[in-house]
Amino acid sequence: MEKFKSGFVTLVGRTNVGKSTLLNSLVKEKVAITANKVQTTRTAIKAILNDKNYQIIITDTPGIHKPKTKLGQTMVDTAFTMFSEVDVILFLIEATSTDIGKGDKIILEKIKESKKPCILIINKIDLIEKDKLLNLIKLYSNEYKFKAVIPISATKKEGIQTIIDELVKLLPEGPKYYDEDQYTDQTVKQISEEIIREKALKFLEDEVPHGIYVEIENFKYRKTTKGEEIYDIDSTIYCLRESHKGIIIGKGGNLLKKIATSARYDIENMLGTKVNLKVWVKVKEDWQEKDNIVNKFKLK
Repeated sequence: MEKFKSGFVTLVGRTNVGKSTLLNSLVKEKVAITANKVQTTRTAIKAILNDKNYQIIITDTPGIHKPKTKLGQTMVDTAFTMFSEVDVILFLIEATSTDIGKGDKIILEKIKESKKPCILIINKIDLIEKDKLLNLIKLYSNEYKFKAVIPISATKKEGIQTIIDELVKLLPEGPKYYDEDQYTDQTVKQISEEIIREKALKFLEDEVPHGIYVEIENFKYRKTTKGEEIYDIDSTIYCLRESHKGIIIGKGGNLLKKIATSARYDIENMLGTKVNLKVWVKVKEDWQEKDNIVNKFKLK
């Protein structure tokens, strides 16, 4: 009889290399928001892969970047703190890289310090020629003895099963840490907050996204007079400046309506019920430096 394996894995990489897309592909559920903007992931999000022979708990960490605020420093600290707590590290880089950049060098140094088994994953292989890929593999393999090097395309879901197979080989025998029908440690409220932020990132201009966060003040289930199930959700998008507030709301409230409608659709799909979603916009200057807010993004 095959022995049951379980363990903890962290997914690390620079901002915008596709970590959240990869995490969602691995777990076949939407657990992390994705957007074509840097620093999309702010907290350590767990995804749980369940099978009759294994349970793999993978944490998607914030992208490594040069922090400019207390929030940014917390995000980077969170990513590296995970190294000491896991069995395996997944290091994600872009196939389009031609050398080892500053950010990747920092990550490599932290991996070396941790002495943990590490799998190098090269994402976006559909964007380059094979000879460039071979050069990149050689470049990184000279730096560290990776347990495996796996070229993938997270968006096309190529190479996903290979990652799972390699992880199972490296993980120890162990128990089930979570129920087998659980695929994330986030609550539906937390996921809903992230969905609203994802839609804001999608529709907003470049200068605004890093300065927003979303908070749900009310998340209540009820039945209508006709007996239909519905969730009432009241949420607020906080931004740094009055001018940003105007951009988020848009002309005649059009942009905010777009954000809310798109978010409501995804939340309804997740909950399987109707949703009455209300979204407000408020200014909270310097929130990225305030401990009571930044602490929400710290590793729990």
